[in-house]
Amino acid sequence: MKKLIAAVAAVAAFSVHAADTLTVAASPVPHAEILEFVKPALAKEGVDLKVKVFTDYIQPNVQVAEKRLDANFFQHQPYLTEFNKAKGTNLISVAAVHLEPLGAYSSKYKKLDELPNGATVVIPNDATNGGRALLLLDKAGLIKLKDSTNILSTVKDINENTKGLKFRELEAATIPRVLTQVDLALINTNYALEAKLNPEKDALVIEGSDSPYVNILVARPDDKDSDAMKKLAAALHSPEVKAFINEKYKGAIVPAF
Repeated sequence: MKKLIAAVAAVAAFSVHAADTLTVAASPVPHAEILEFVKPALAKEGVDLKVKVFTDYIQPNVQVAEKRLDANFFQHQPYLTEFNKAKGTNLISVAAVHLEPLGAYSSKYKKLDELPNGATVVIPNDATNGGRALLLLDKAGLIKLKDSTNILSTVKDINENTKGLKFRELEAATIPRVLTQVDLALINTNYALEAKLNPEKDALVIEGSDSPYVNILVARPDDKDSDAMKKLAAALHSPEVKAFINEKYKGAIVPAF
């Protein structure tokens, strides 16, 4: 009996030891929700996925670079490229998962052409999402940029502003909170969903399927080919995840695979 108990304990210990733990930073919606969805499937493959929720766009990259976390899932490639350049990091994309179209919202107006002269417009204060917002406004005809292909355009690059729009720049996560205080707010879809906005119905203008801002799973180069990371990437590209995204987000978020 003692030998049997010892054998069972040894098998249990081996099973615990053999499981790979993967800790991934994510924005609450939809990233953390998608990761929570794939948890059971990964557990069957021996991967213990732990999701750590963040509401900012800085710490998830910092903590992966410092090896405090294994990966993150919250950003698009233009943002990652700019972050690496600014911070001297070398994080890389492991898998492209979905697109969250950025949209322009208003609690005061139903159409863009209703915006009055001198209207206050708030955009994200990070370089890539700020440029992304300006490109969307340029495409919608509200402003004209010096270069409508420059994804890092800033307010200083506005060439024409016939309505005299006044721009404010705030951290992306805080923008939904000021929606009622401004005339127009450019909001990332994950934050729009958290604020109970429906991008398909509530956005006055929204990015199309030609957007380059696909959200990606990000890791360090030394960790991107680990067995656990490959299993996570495969799970995020599964038919089940595609169906989950389509059914849960009703087109507000679009699979990129």
